[in-house]
Amino acid sequence: MTEKELKEFLFDNYPKEDEKCDWKEMKNLKNSFNGHEGEDVMSYVSGIANMEGGALVIGVVDQTMDIVGTDLSQFNLDTSSAVYRIKENCTNVSSEGLNIDEYITSDTHKVVWIIHIPKHLPRKPVYAHKKAWQRIKDNLVPLTPEREETILNEGLLQQDWTAKILPDATIDDLDPAAILKAREKYKEVYPQKEKEVDAWDDKTFLNKAHITIKDKITIAAIILLGREESEHYLLPAVCKVRWSLKNEKSENLDFKVFSIPMILAIEDIGRQIRNTSYEFTISGNIFPEKMLRYDEFTLREPLNNAIAHQDYDKGARIEVIEYENDHLMFRNHGVFLPESVEKVVLDDSPESIYRNPFLVEAMRNIHMVDTEGGGIKKLYEQQKKRFFPMPEYDTSGGKVTVDIEGKVIDEQFARILVSVPELSMSDLILLDKVQKQKRLTDEEVKYLRKKKFIEGRKNNLFLSKVLTRSTGNVGLKSTYVKNKSFDDEYFRRLIVQYIQKFGSASRAEIVMLLKEKLSDALTDTQKENKITNLLSYLRIHNVIKTNGKKRWILV
Repeated sequence: MTEKELKEFLFDNYPKEDEKCDWKEMKNLKNSFNGHEGEDVMSYVSGIANMEGGALVIGVVDQTMDIVGTDLSQFNLDTSSAVYRIKENCTNVSSEGLNIDEYITSDTHKVVWIIHIPKHLPRKPVYAHKKAWQRIKDNLVPLTPEREETILNEGLLQQDWTAKILPDATIDDLDPAAILKAREKYKEVYPQKEKEVDAWDDKTFLNKAHITIKDKITIAAIILLGREESEHYLLPAVCKVRWSLKNEKSENLDFKVFSIPMILAIEDIGRQIRNTSYEFTISGNIFPEKMLRYDEFTLREPLNNAIAHQDYDKGARIEVIEYENDHLMFRNHGVFLPESVEKVVLDDSPESIYRNPFLVEAMRNIHMVDTEGGGIKKLYEQQKKRFFPMPEYDTSGGKVTVDIEGKVIDEQFARILVSVPELSMSDLILLDKVQKQKRLTDEEVKYLRKKKFIEGRKNNLFLSKVLTRSTGNVGLKSTYVKNKSFDDEYFRRLIVQYIQKFGSASRAEIVMLLKEKLSDALTDTQKENKITNLLSYLRIHNVIKTNGKKRWILV
């Protein structure tokens, strides 16, 4: 369309500046896209998103709507990559509805951008330059406390579902073993009350621990301590955890579903996960250090958090996925309520708003969760102790996914942790981004270069060796020793699946299939004997047999 037609189009669709719309000249978009706070595109995206959403028109004169266009000649971004930059620099901005329309006038060849900005997600203000902004009429100002409170409380349930009393349920619907475990954990939180707790009957204890209300059974009590046959009290909600084992191609190898009581389920899931030993040797040390790949806290904190913050109305299971290439993934449904994971870790400040506050309080009293800030930060610190990558959080799509590596992926990153133990958590998070080849902002790159933490070009950054060059800690070596194997049922299933897939299998093929999966604590002879026993079991139970060519086939 011509310049005149475009101006008429803009007046028809974006007739005035208000809380939903802003017109900006921004002739040189290169300097104003992500520049000074309160003046650049990022700040206006935050301000409009924190109201009801709207549009930012770039390349027109304020008030008159005269089209001046915006210069993209030195701005190495198209509309797609510009959207990516916005998502990268505006914390919590929703990707749904965020897009840019580009118009180029046919007669004067002027470029105008219209950035469509979605409204903030429930209880999640949008930040730019680590500040939240808002529009008051046609002015951009820092987010007021009143507006922030409105956003943080938006959409919260009027009643906490987990505090709901179940009139037909009694203490007989709770698992005695789960109650006993809850008593033990309660005394860990309140050791000064140990004798007092021992004197309480079960009803008194459950009231004191805020699991029941005046002897009445709550939803939280069923989730944490309920017998498995009491699940019907939760319907149509679901409280189950599915553990899956996958290979590097994300193909399912095994799975198991765990039900209430959750206080016992987390124990069973922890035993299900293969926790192997990790050995490392630092140059200059005679003896190697040895520790478990995942400590007890690392295994339980993400799972307990998932139980505490699951949106049970979704009717979905909590997922725990174990990968053969040594990493774990935990996933629960429900938007992440804090501003961001990094803010929780760096500020170490627990959130005051919870999805299931009654359940969270009960879990805190029986030592299943820490404060939210403290728990997540400790998870980062536990990975640092092992020289492993930092936990990876994905809070998109109304879910929270936590990925935890159980191995070193960049030896230079591990060397830096050895050489610079006093490294700040904010520096650690940035260095972790580098080792994972994640995009960094220009400000982050500039900061890391100044600290001499990185080398290379912007699109090919790598961790600097300057930090470790002057120390003796340059001989870090890692070995992995499997000290726990799968159970026999898993191996028997692998054999049957292999024969189903290929029709038959020789002894040598089955040895190749299983040998590397068996515990390193076994000698080669012990591994051969175990494979013989597995085949014998399947033959005796009439599952497989040998054919005339000495190959195993299904019966």
